[in-house]
Amino acid sequence: MTTTFDTSATAVHSEEVHRNETDRVLAFAGAASETACVDCPLRALPLYLAHTPEEVTLVQSLKQREQRLGPQQTLIHEGQTDAPLYTLREGWAFRYKTLSDGRRQILSFLLAGDFIGVQQKMGDAAAHGVDTLTEALFCVFPRDALWELHRRSPTMGFNITWLTAHEESLVDDTLLSVGRRSAEERIAMLLILLFKRAAALQANAGAGGVPFPLTQQHVADGLGLSLVHTNKTLRKLEKRGLHHIRDGRLYMRDVKALSRLADLWGDGRPPQRPLV
Repeated sequence: MTTTFDTSATAVHSEEVHRNETDRVLAFAGAASETACVDCPLRALPLYLAHTPEEVTLVQSLKQREQRLGPQQTLIHEGQTDAPLYTLREGWAFRYKTLSDGRRQILSFLLAGDFIGVQQKMGDAAAHGVDTLTEALFCVFPRDALWELHRRSPTMGFNITWLTAHEESLVDDTLLSVGRRSAEERIAMLLILLFKRAAALQANAGAGGVPFPLTQQHVADGLGLSLVHTNKTLRKLEKRGLHHIRDGRLYMRDVKALSRLADLWGDGRPPQRPLV
């Protein structure tokens, strides 16, 4: 049995870094169509910590709007100097950096609840880009919202610090994989972590599989592998009965064996976390 997800992303590096803004943004019709922070569906999930009414009101006061993008669209350009802050509410995206010849390294994959753009606040421009994998919905905050959160609510300021540190830990895991893990171990690690993260966003905890919108090119760019090596390794792991990918969904067949192969510390489940 072979993996069935799309390999057409081999031409991904030929995509323009700067896309026309009018082509990429699917704006909401008006504020009436937006969801109040208190009614955000993510807040009902066990994955997210409960916040006080005052904290939710503060976040609402700073939220400017909601923005929906289609698949394979750019949210933040590399080097952009005016990007706001975002919370990903629906869909998948990824952070990346590119070299002058177009070679790309995916730094991390973003799922619902992830807070985006803090790194730019530490410098003059965005050090990395952010693209969508699927249609995605973002809550948009002004650039100075970061300081307002720290000033008006030390707890929310700490939450931002926690989210940033957690994002760094995910990048650390990727660095360990690229530097020391074999191809099989790298892919096993990625599959386990993404499955557990996506499952935490579902009521059935992934019993019926989880969305898996990555192409093999995304996997290769995230793990420092060639596309050919990625394809062969995914097929090998699937033939061993460890996982199955079909119609854009990932199914775990032998979680324990896959975890042992990945040499994963812990069980891979994401910790309970704050939501901005």
